[in-house]
Amino acid sequence: MLPSETRPTTGPMAVVRYAESAIPTARGRLKFLVYRAAAPGMSLASSASASSEFASSPAPSPALESVLEHVAIVVGDPAATPDRVLTRIHSECLTSEVFGSLKCDCKEQLDAALDQIAAEGHGVLIYLRQEGRGIGLGNKIRAYALQERGADTVDANHQLGFGSDDRSYDVAAAILCDLGIRGVRLLTNNPEKVQGLATSGIRVVERLPVQIAANLHSASYLRVKRDRMGHLLESDTDFDADRTSRLVGLAGEARELSK
Repeated sequence: MLPSETRPTTGPMAVVRYAESAIPTARGRLKFLVYRAAAPGMSLASSASASSEFASSPAPSPALESVLEHVAIVVGDPAATPDRVLTRIHSECLTSEVFGSLKCDCKEQLDAALDQIAAEGHGVLIYLRQEGRGIGLGNKIRAYALQERGADTVDANHQLGFGSDDRSYDVAAAILCDLGIRGVRLLTNNPEKVQGLATSGIRVVERLPVQIAANLHSASYLRVKRDRMGHLLESDTDFDADRTSRLVGLAGEARELSK
């Protein structure tokens, strides 16, 4: 039986554990748990969580436009050490993680975190549907267009009427609570994630950096994250031209192999 089968979880905010399954991956067999949370301005009050028969008989649920589906990827048994679980809170980045954009370090941070959690044998990665630091894919692309005209990532967001970073971490905290996790060793460079979890009742007992070398296209973005957004990055964010060439070359090899 799913722990959240009969009611939304209580805690920082309501989420529903909707589905779970183990999936074979390049890092081994990982457990994927899908959580549903109300989309901004919506409510889960009318939702029904998945039944034990969800595989063959989909449970009643609110219209998908009223919810966002987030994922917890679980390695081992984190609840065995619930006060110091290795954890990454990661926000969706379609452009880099699916299409190989070099404008940011999101995919490489995702891969590095999964590698570290898998190597440790216990931990959680929570994948939040907060594309574009919370402004959505379309607005993120609009912000990219402004960056092409000279704005940096912060000013572009402001010109569109958004904050520098519109993400929140109450959903992540609720998912951690559902998993029985009280304290985390958090893989992040972002102090706002530490504060966001603490505000929602999750203790961050240690912050572990995820340092990714800049490339030709991401160097200015990483400098802005360090200098204007307070991210705890190494002082040297100059791009590595050889590394950019390697990334582009690897992408070309992958395309050839897929033919």
